[in-house]
Amino acid sequence: MTSQQANHLAELERHFIWLESKLPGKVARFFAWVRRPSSRLMRIPLGLLLIVGGILSFLPVLGLWMLPLGLMLIAQDIPFLQGPIVRLLNWMERKWLERQRARGGEAS
Repeated sequence: MTSQQANHLAELERHFIWLESKLPGKVARFFAWVRRPSSRLMRIPLGLLLIVGGILSFLPVLGLWMLPLGLMLIAQDIPFLQGPIVRLLNWMERKWLERQRARGGEAS
């Protein structure tokens, strides 16, 4: 593993930790379980389902939030996706923080 891949993994991990901190208890525990290396056979199909759900976000119940979450899960196992996904997540985080500052709210 190159140092750049290690940096991408560390940054991806930071985003996962932030996301888990925002989820309710049972959902956060499930998410932590899915991220474990032993859950790879569950993580990949779940990531693909979330991506499809994000693409079909115009339907009721499904939403655009599913797309980045599915991409995050898939990127954990596919090294060439880690860089683009980390850049996307960093961009989303910057936009979120800018929005929060514009509203005068907390940026956590």
